[in-house]
Amino acid sequence: MTEQLNVSDVVAEVCARHAEAVFGLMGNGNAFFTSNLTARGLPYTSARHEAGAVAMADAYYRASGKIAVATVTYGAGFTNSLTALTEAAKARIPMVLVVGEAPTAGARPWDIDQLMVARGLGVHTLTVAAGNAERLTEEAWSTAGNERRPVIVSIPYDLANEAAGPQEQAVPRQPSDRVQPDPGAVERVAALLNRARRPLILAGNGAVISGAGTALVELGDKIGALFATSLMARNYLDTSWDLGIAGGFALMAPLQLMRSADLVIVAGASLNAFQTRYGSLFAEDAEVIQIDAADSPTNPRVSRFIQADARETAVALTAAVSAVEDGWRTQHPEVAAPTFAVDPAAEEFAPDGRLNPRAVAQQLDAVLPRNRTIVQDGGHFCGWIPMYCQAPDPQGLMMVGTAFQSIGLGIPAAVGAAVARPDRTTVLIAGDGGALMALADLESAVRAIPSGIMVVFNDAAYGAEVHQYAARGLDDTAMQIPEVDFSALGRAMGAQGVKMRSLDDLSVLEKWLADGAEGLFVLDVAVTQSEVADYMRESMAPILAAASAG
Repeated sequence: MTEQLNVSDVVAEVCARHAEAVFGLMGNGNAFFTSNLTARGLPYTSARHEAGAVAMADAYYRASGKIAVATVTYGAGFTNSLTALTEAAKARIPMVLVVGEAPTAGARPWDIDQLMVARGLGVHTLTVAAGNAERLTEEAWSTAGNERRPVIVSIPYDLANEAAGPQEQAVPRQPSDRVQPDPGAVERVAALLNRARRPLILAGNGAVISGAGTALVELGDKIGALFATSLMARNYLDTSWDLGIAGGFALMAPLQLMRSADLVIVAGASLNAFQTRYGSLFAEDAEVIQIDAADSPTNPRVSRFIQADARETAVALTAAVSAVEDGWRTQHPEVAAPTFAVDPAAEEFAPDGRLNPRAVAQQLDAVLPRNRTIVQDGGHFCGWIPMYCQAPDPQGLMMVGTAFQSIGLGIPAAVGAAVARPDRTTVLIAGDGGALMALADLESAVRAIPSGIMVVFNDAAYGAEVHQYAARGLDDTAMQIPEVDFSALGRAMGAQGVKMRSLDDLSVLEKWLADGAEGLFVLDVAVTQSEVADYMRESMAPILAAASAG
């Protein structure tokens, strides 16, 4: 570093050493930092809303496994980013977020206590000064990577263009060693596995990150277990005994087997509401053992918890358990058949004449390019695509917003995924409510996605609220949305697209694909409000029954 660099330059120099992509929206607080990175030619994607910048960096990591930089200004720029930042924190997505901050001399009328706000979200902030900018920015990168979480680097406004001067030496932080399981815990769990008659191994993203796939399959083969995965670990396990995605996105035949397990090993899966099908995934008397790097169980349904690396624990358990010759899987040879988890073709139309979303999802699987990255926003509609559309690997299907139960992050997330994997067709799946919320970054999607398809499941409503609350007798006025033609909005911004009212309208998409699939195609699908996703129907059944009885 030289004394000619200002504080923002020093932060940028460190970020440039680590990052291959930057996502941001420039303002007064990050202008010098952003200018340094764009002047040097580091790939920069501009968002049109600050939440979009963070969502792009989030999805970039999910699609590539590489940490990106997000950057926003202070004040309103920072507060605009908070929903996406909270999603990243709760989903344990590493990124470095560089923000502007109030001057060191004191807060101005428009400043807020950003450190306090970030702390409330569970996000750590490092505020740089002239002499420590290099050391603290390096610390942010190592913390984000080693601890799998977003870290904020904050640049006070009055220091942004101040000379950095001599820098404190950065101390590289080595990656943490794999956490070994407690031998006593391994022995106790092995004893339970030896007694189990119907063991199930559920692998999540933590298993993917630790490289536990082979070890988990070896463990399952030894005890005759069946397997399932979270959405983020889909297609990760190399075995024909995989029942597919667990929970809300499972088809009925594999779901019934998951529910009959008497012991479940959960390796690196968060057990969120979707994974557990709102608490109905496991039998009431099943032993649920979670292996995770987290400090404590992530769901009250967990009966035993091992804080350790998933791969190391799987290896230790394999050595400790007894081999089973006539295991659970031998009772269900149908699981290994290609037709086991296949639903019959759904009816094209609902009684109201609008499209059945099941039929649309089934047809899309055949039409969309196989080399795809599917990016799903949050909302009721998210139950269809994971059930019926395949993804090439765990990184090929992501769900943004579910960790924080938000909607509206899908459009910018698709941009981040496309930047990470331009070799794949980016497929965004959104609802009309979330798409309207994120409309500012539709322009970003048109500009930055080289080949992408935006599918809007448009039921002219906030579907989740309709099925959860209107079904219980609440007035639905605020739940309805005047129908918007997103294909027309896309065309106004430079995309192509069509309003889809029948399956035959997919021919327009097929022609676009045949012509080269360049740019963004917006498929606005007019779906019915009457079709309820399986996961939501089951979660609402007890409530509706109680309401009816009352």
